[in-house]
Amino acid sequence: MKDPLVEKINKLKVERRAIIMAHNYQLPDVQDIADYQGDSLELARIATKADCEVIVFCGVQFMAETAKILNPERTVLMPDAKAGCPMADMVDVEELRRMKAENPGSKVVCYVNSHVEVKAESDVCCTSANSIKIVKNLDTDKPIIFVPDRHLGEYTQRVTGRELILAAGYCPTHRHIMLEDIEKMKSKMPDAEVIVHPECTTEILDIADHICSTSQMITAAGASGAKRFIIGTEVGMLHVLRKRYPDKEFFVPSSRCVCPNMKKTTLEKVLWSLEEMKTEVEVDPETGSKAIKSLERMLEYV
Repeated sequence: MKDPLVEKINKLKVERRAIIMAHNYQLPDVQDIADYQGDSLELARIATKADCEVIVFCGVQFMAETAKILNPERTVLMPDAKAGCPMADMVDVEELRRMKAENPGSKVVCYVNSHVEVKAESDVCCTSANSIKIVKNLDTDKPIIFVPDRHLGEYTQRVTGRELILAAGYCPTHRHIMLEDIEKMKSKMPDAEVIVHPECTTEILDIADHICSTSQMITAAGASGAKRFIIGTEVGMLHVLRKRYPDKEFFVPSSRCVCPNMKKTTLEKVLWSLEEMKTEVEVDPETGSKAIKSLERMLEYV
């Protein structure tokens, strides 16, 4: 039996010449309605080549802003305009300018989980999938400021051997992933491999079998001979993995692995967004033109 809500969304997509993009942390039914699903890097790449007039972005604010920056002539809608990112809020443009003033001549690597104004003040963006490659491509004789995620910065610093000037930002959801929870689960399933996101704390990364962005988690789980996995990231990733590998089992360490902002978008809100063409994402053209340079450099590097 067809879902009337899904049918209405699909009908409006055609009428509006719209596509739906969904991050891997979205609710399962929102993931399933999407035309394109993935992590920040995948969706950024798709946004540059999208054949549409309207992009409905099911994610959080900085992701929809990124889509708008890369598609200034297209209409970008957020089904829930209040879906923010606490990590992005931890480093604003004034804080970044202060860090730059204290470290003259430095290059700024800005995690894509940041506001457009911060991107505009940065030299190059990165994602959790490519931060190592980005940092390796930068001049070795200049200091590197890394914002806003301290944990991704620490991981990137450790792998590249480059000393980074780190901001104090972090992802609250990944901070909720506790070592004792993984150890407890591992004691019950000693055969399970542990796959974690680099936004986790160092003690979590130290016990992981694989450290991956969400798209890299899909690859790692497929390449592994293991049948059970403990997934150290937001719970929405389980739906992605279970659909891709129905013969394998996936678990999160605890019920705390939930991003409340990622769960604000629902099918009803997607429908209302298309019906009312709301809420449209607006980016100041001057700020956007500066921010796009940091995104373009990222895409050039990768």
